Amino acid sequence: MKEALSSRERLKIAIANGKPDRVPAIPDFSNMIPCKLTGKPFWDIYLNKTPDLFEAYCRAVEHYGIDGWHVLFGGLDIKRKNDPVVTSQITGRTAERITERFRYETPAGDLYETKTYMIADPPTKTEKMVKDLQKDFPKIKYLYGDIIDMDVSMIPDLKKRVGENGVFTLPINYPGMHHWNEFFDGNLQNAIFAYYDYPEIFDEWAELIDRDAVQRAQRYLDLKPDLILVGGSGTLTLSNPELVKKYCIPTIKKICKMAKEAGVLTMVHSCGKTMAFLDMLVNETVLDCINPLEEPPMGDVNLADVKKKYGSRISLMGNLQTFSLMLHGSASDVEKAAKKAIDDAGEGGGFLLSTGDQLGRDTPPENIFKLVEIAKTYGKY
Repeated sequence: MKEALSSRERLKIAIANGKPDRVPAIPDFSNMIPCKLTGKPFWDIYLNKTPDLFEAYCRAVEHYGIDGWHVLFGGLDIKRKNDPVVTSQITGRTAERITERFRYETPAGDLYETKTYMIADPPTKTEKMVKDLQKDFPKIKYLYGDIIDMDVSMIPDLKKRVGENGVFTLPINYPGMHHWNEFFDGNLQNAIFAYYDYPEIFDEWAELIDRDAVQRAQRYLDLKPDLILVGGSGTLTLSNPELVKKYCIPTIKKICKMAKEAGVLTMVHSCGKTMAFLDMLVNETVLDCINPLEEPPMGDVNLADVKKKYGSRISLMGNLQTFSLMLHGSASDVEKAAKKAIDDAGEGGGFLLSTGDQLGRDTPPENIFKLVEIAKTYGKY
């Protein structure tokens, strides 16, 4: 029998589609579970950073004994050519929420957005930058100036904090409706309407995002993270296969190729519907791993079918339901589902036992511990 590996070693082998000592236990709880565990109002983490989300996640990894997926979600402080001047002020405060309004000053005019911080939920943008695409796009361009410097001074300390508890991960986004949804007041529907009115603007915007992603990748890969997370929550769910192929795949393809040449692993995160996107990723990129592979009704994945069709090419991370199972089910329900997931996708390695996208805040701790227990016992190779 193999000696037990560290979480970092185990995850790197599994993400590379190899067979470690056991199936990793890596539930998706990057936000609500770590914040709740601090016992503080959530705005202490997201707004005041006492602690910041990275540290809160590190503590949750240790508390639950999982194999950690430590993503530096805020990225690194970047200096760009012709950077906008960004200022903010608190514009509202109640017992339940705090609002903060941001101003982005550019030579083409100012952009505004408002973020609302909740006492026991992650923050949300309640005002977004783009109100009129034709008027606002000249301002938006200044958000994507060439990267001329990046503060990497904290990287050694962050890597040390993670240690062998998991993989140190840097995120890079790519173009697509999942990205543009974050910019449009009125949300996705207004982004979609604008696309069909002004497709040429979106083509130019996609080029800006692509160039930015490549510049980030060049600098991030020099830092030798364990993993690059090519992030795109809801890539297909918020779009369609035609637009995904047009806007998302070219950038993902570039980043994965760069990472492969640098010896760094890659993972795509895309919750919701996945199958048409997965087929593109497998056939058109050198991506290493995909998550969360959600089953119906949240997604469209049958884990056993995906393992059979794509398991020789790509590693799989998923896919216990977050709502009906993890939030409302019992520990025995979780045990049954976790064993089935391992049976469906664990053979030969290349599988990471996880959940659908983002465990709910009130997920019973015993259900999380049960997932970890099953991976450590039933998931041995």
